[in-house]
Parts: sequence; C-alpha cells; structure tokens
Amino acid sequence: MRWLVLYTALGIGANAALAGEIDWQAAHDGGLAKLAQTTPTPVPATAFTDPEGGTHSLADYRGKVVLLNFWATWCAPCREEMPSLDALQAELGGEDFQVVAIAAGHNPPPAITKFLTEAGIRNLPVLLDPRQGLAREMGVLGMPVTVLIDRDGNEIARLIGGADWASEASKTLIRQATAP
Repeated sequence: MRWLVLYTALGIGANAALAGEIDWQAAHDGGLAKLAQTTPTPVPATAFTDPEGGTHSLADYRGKVVLLNFWATWCAPCREEMPSLDALQAELGGEDFQVVAIAAGHNPPPAITKFLTEAGIRNLPVLLDPRQGLAREMGVLGMPVTVLIDRDGNEIARLIGGADWASEASKTLIRQATAP
C-alpha cells in the first residue's frame, strides 16, 4: 500500500509539473516530509565567497531555480546529505537549475577539501560563508538547511535537516519548480 501511495503521489506530481505548479503534498508524501512551503520572500543580497576570494551573491543565479544548501564540515547529517545534492546537480543542473551548497561558519579549506573528497563530491562548486552573514540573514540556526528559491529570487520552501535530494520525489519537485 505504501508503494501505491508513493507512486500515485509521484504520478500526480509529474502531471502537476506539466502545468508549471508544484505539488507540495506529493513532495511531502514522497519522502520530503520536512519540506515546508514558505510565503515567497526575496532572498538577501548578502555576499559569499569562493576559495579564490571571488565574491558571489544569490542574485548571480537569478533566472534559475536554486536549491541553496547550508552545510559544514563538522555536520554529520551534512556528510550524509551532500552526495545526494551532488547527484541532483549532476542530473538536473544546468540552464534552469543549480544546487548552491555553501559551507557556513568555520570550515578551514583543508577540511573542506577532505570532506568533499571523502564524500565523492564532483559537481558542486566550493562556496563559503565564513562569518555566516548570509546564513544569519536567512535565519539558519543549525545545519543542514536547504532553501528552494524560484527564478525571481524568492524563497518558496525550506527544509531543516537532511534529506535525500537524489530521490524521485526531489527530482519531481525540481522538475515542477523549473517547468515553464
């Protein structure tokens, strides 16, 4: 019965994707139970960096749907979740969608390199928020936290804690969010 409910929810979600709307209930029923839809809210323009000292902001991704993830090298749930974010980016990342994973707080570069190597991460850029400026402005109190951002730069959903972002429910959610 559980599988029937899952496949029915995913099927309904796939049909909703054709209409350009997100089926939040199907995402919830399909394994993203902690995903909470939020009132569309503009994301802050707070800068974050990369290891080479380049400066970035979420405005750089305007026009794309973004799955923004705050993580840390010392975070056990982050270690479990990161490979699924990497797989999601490998499969669906491109013109319409980007996983933006940001190491927030004190994460020394050697620790980041070790973390990403051990986790087999190959498809995500290394981005940093060492003073947690963006994380604080977005109300991140612990990690991991993942935020779904629409093409217009508005937060539309948030998941606190880890998730399997390579699951069919997650991929359906992203396909719905990127549908025209």
